[in-house]
Amino acid sequence: MANDADVKRNPKAVKQESEEAEGDGESRSLKSRGNLFEIATSQFERALDAVGIDKEVRSILAQPKNELIINFPVRLDDGKYHMFKGYRVQHNNLLGPFKGGMRYHQEANLDEMKALAAWMTYKTALHDIPFGGAKGGVKADPHAYSRGELERITRRFTHALGNNIGPEWDIPAPDVGTNEQTMVWMMDTYMNIVGQSEKNSVRRIVTGKSVTSAGSYGRREATGMGLVHCISEWAHERNFPLDGVQFIVQGFGNVGSYAAKLLTKMGAVLVGTGDYRGYISNPEGINPHKLQEHVARSGSVADYRGAKAISREEFFSLEGDIFIPAALELEIGEPEAKALRCKVVAEGANGPTYPAAEKILLDRGIDVIPDVLANSGGVVVSYYEWLQNKRSERWDQSDVHQRLDRRMRRTFANVRQYAAARRLDWRTACYGLALERLEQSYMERGIFP
Repeated sequence: MANDADVKRNPKAVKQESEEAEGDGESRSLKSRGNLFEIATSQFERALDAVGIDKEVRSILAQPKNELIINFPVRLDDGKYHMFKGYRVQHNNLLGPFKGGMRYHQEANLDEMKALAAWMTYKTALHDIPFGGAKGGVKADPHAYSRGELERITRRFTHALGNNIGPEWDIPAPDVGTNEQTMVWMMDTYMNIVGQSEKNSVRRIVTGKSVTSAGSYGRREATGMGLVHCISEWAHERNFPLDGVQFIVQGFGNVGSYAAKLLTKMGAVLVGTGDYRGYISNPEGINPHKLQEHVARSGSVADYRGAKAISREEFFSLEGDIFIPAALELEIGEPEAKALRCKVVAEGANGPTYPAAEKILLDRGIDVIPDVLANSGGVVVSYYEWLQNKRSERWDQSDVHQRLDRRMRRTFANVRQYAAARRLDWRTACYGLALERLEQSYMERGIFP
C-alpha cells in the first residue's frame, strides 16, 4: 500500500486531500471520465465486427458470468465499525479459472470491474494462458487507513467472498491500491478457512505474493518488464535503436518505475513523469532509481529536486519518442491525443485511451501498443507463480525472466502477423486473436446441457 504506517491518518483529511488534487486541473475523478464498461464494450464490438465472431458467442461474452457485491463491516482503530462495499466480477472461465486483480480505490464501482474483468479474459486468451478473466476490490481509499485497518479490511473481505474464490476457480492478484502484503493476508485468511489438511495446497489461491510467502521471483517487475519487451520489439521492427531516445511515463508506481529503470538501462532517457499529485520534467534526464527512492519516502514524484514541476497540459505536450501511460484508465482524451509529441504510446495501464483519442493518434501516425498486450506481463508471471505453487516448485529468477521474454515476444509477433494479414489496428488484432480462440472453444464444446 502507499501507506503502511501503523498510525492511521485521518480518513476525512485524506479524502479531502484527494478531492482537492483531482479538482486542481492536474487529474480528473474517475466518475468524470465516462462509463468504462461502455467504452470497453465499444472496443469489443469493433473487434467482433472486424473478425466476424458467431452471434451466439457474442451474446455470451457481452456480459460477465457472475457479478458479486458484498457489504461487510470492519472495526476501525477508534473502535467504531464502518461498512465497506466489495466487488468480484467473474467475466469468463471457458479457458481456465477466473483470474484478475483486486483494487482498493475510493471510486471503485461495478461498471469499472466489469470492464476490467472482460479485458482480463481477452488478455489471457491472447497469450493462450489457461485462465479466464475476473476483477474485484473494495471501495475504499487505502491511504486513509492504518496498516492494521487494511489487514482487517482484507481479511474480512476475503472471508466474506468465501468459496466465490478458490485456487481452481477464481484467483485474485494485486492491482491499484493493493500489493504483495494484501495478497499474503488474503492467502493466509483463505488457508485458515479450509481444512487443516488442505492449508498448504491452497497457496495458489492468490498470485503476486511476496517471495517469502510462496510468491514467484520476477513477479514484482513482470508488468513493467513485459511492457519493455513490447517496446523493444516495436523498436526493432522499425530499426529504431532505443539508446538515446527520450521517453515519458505517466504514473510512477510499480509498472511505471520498473519500465523506466529498464528503459534507462537500455540507454533511453526519462524526460517527464507524474502522478496524482503533479507532473515533473527534465530535458537532461531524470534518474529513475533516485526518483523511486524519493517516491518511497514521500509517496509521490512531486517535489523531486532533480526535475521541475509542470502542469498536466505541459506534461502531455512534452517532446519524447515513447509515451507510457501507466496510471489509471481513461487518461488520454482527445486534447491529450492532439498534444502528444511521440512516435508510440505503449499502454502500461488498463484502458488509458479513449476510442476517439486512439483514432486521433493513429491518424497522426502515432503507433499504439494496446494494454491487452503491453501490460500483460503481470498475468503471464502470475500464471508461472500459480504453476510453481501447484507443483511445489521454486523457479530461478532468470528462468522466470526468460519464460516471460519468450512469451511476450511470441505474442507480439502473432499480433503483428494477424494485424498485417487482416489490415487491422493492433488493438482490434489483439481482440481478434483472443476472440477466435474463445469462439473455437465454444464451437467445440457447445453449451451445457
